[in-house]
Parts: sequence; C-alpha cells; structure tokens
Amino acid sequence: MGPLIITVLIGLLAWFWGNSMRAKEIALDQGARACQSMGVQFLDETVSISRIGLGRESSGRMNLQRVYNFEFTVSGDRRCLGKVAMQGGEVKAIHLDHPDGPVVMEPGR
Repeated sequence: MGPLIITVLIGLLAWFWGNSMRAKEIALDQGARACQSMGVQFLDETVSISRIGLGRESSGRMNLQRVYNFEFTVSGDRRCLGKVAMQGGEVKAIHLDHPDGPVVMEPGR
C-alpha cells in the first residue's frame, strides 16, 4: 500500500473514532435526561452500542445510524432496558422498556 492510501485510511479511522465518541456522549446525556424526566434511576452511567449501519436522512444524504443501549431501574430491584436511536449526530427516538408499558420519546416533538 502506498503512503497516501495509508494516510487516508488513518484519517478515516480517526474521523470514525471521534464521530463515535461524540455520538456516544450525546446518547449518554439523552439517556440520562430521559430517565430523569421519567423519574427512574439511570444505571451504571454508561451506554453501549448495539447496532451501527448506514442510512439516509429525509433529504437523501447518507449518514451513520446507531442504537445505544442503557439500563435503568424503577424500584431498584430490577434492571430494565432503554435504547437511544441516533441518525448522524441527532437523536431520533428514546425507548424505555418500562415495567408499566414501553415508553417512546421523540426529542424536539
């Protein structure tokens, strides 16, 4: 491989890593805020990526779509699953598998 190809690959890898860290920070913040607004406890102060892929925005532009998982508890004795769905750098939906029934939040609506 030529030095130019290696440089481009390293640049793409650095961009992907930085973009992923930024998306994870947004998902962490939004997951914690959703839990706070529902009056439940956000557990472990972390999110983990469960799915990543390519998709199109409504304008037709390609971007990365990610889903992050997190856990929360209502009463402290049972862990429940939450998810933050992102498209590019925007949160599209937050889903909480609440014991009383699933809750879906759409930011900005």
